[in-house]
Amino acid sequence: MEFSIRDAIYHYEITGEGIPIVLLHGFTGSHHTWSSFISKWQEHFQLITIDLPGHGKTVTKTSRTMESCCHDLRQLFDHLELTTFHLLGYSMGGRVALSFAMFYPQYISSLILESTSPGLQAQGDRNERIKNDEKLARKIEKEGLKSFIDFWENIPLFASQKKLPIDIQQSIRAERLSQSATGLTESLRYMGTGRQPSWWRKLTELTRPTLLIVGGLDRKFVEINERMQKSLFSAELEIVENVGHAIHVEEPEKFGKLVIAFILKHSAQGGY
Repeated sequence: MEFSIRDAIYHYEITGEGIPIVLLHGFTGSHHTWSSFISKWQEHFQLITIDLPGHGKTVTKTSRTMESCCHDLRQLFDHLELTTFHLLGYSMGGRVALSFAMFYPQYISSLILESTSPGLQAQGDRNERIKNDEKLARKIEKEGLKSFIDFWENIPLFASQKKLPIDIQQSIRAERLSQSATGLTESLRYMGTGRQPSWWRKLTELTRPTLLIVGGLDRKFVEINERMQKSLFSAELEIVENVGHAIHVEEPEKFGKLVIAFILKHSAQGGY
């Protein structure tokens, strides 16, 4: 399905009926990120998956910042008559989810953040990240998408995924290769961690129930999320041992149980 706003066309899919859950993918991902969970959850939940700017089938003629992306998503949710919903985001999608919750908390029943950062607190760190993301963008432009994906899937952040079955690794690679070079460069340049607002000093203002999920092997994000939990008004932290950045890929059963239990705990219906 498609939703047009300004000069953008957002691709989204709605599956199932019941308690609404919006799911946002990570960098180099798409709505297909959540396919295995859709098949399991659609009997009891209404699942809304969205291709974020620069990814999947979503097309934007002009670049989207974090702020403008969240504005577009709000218009989409109003179009779908979603007054409140549970919002789940992974990595980049988690940064979008957190930003949306900070901008528009009235929509949020609960917030689930997988391997998510609230941005960078120091201006110097933000500037350095912007430079690094620009280098990645130029790498894509100079060497092409396939070369970048070869590089990206071998960064230390995804080292633990090498232990996954070959068919799962191939599926992840296929999703990454399905992206456009232009889309990924735009995402890096305008929605990267250095470009987005830093939410560290405003986390205390977010009062919606929040679940933080991180992999025990992903030490950087474990430390980030331990700090986040201390600042958030109502947050639970789940550290899933022996997995890395993408818990939903490496431990899908555990991930699914954590998400659904949290959503039902904070749902008006209270159960299936």
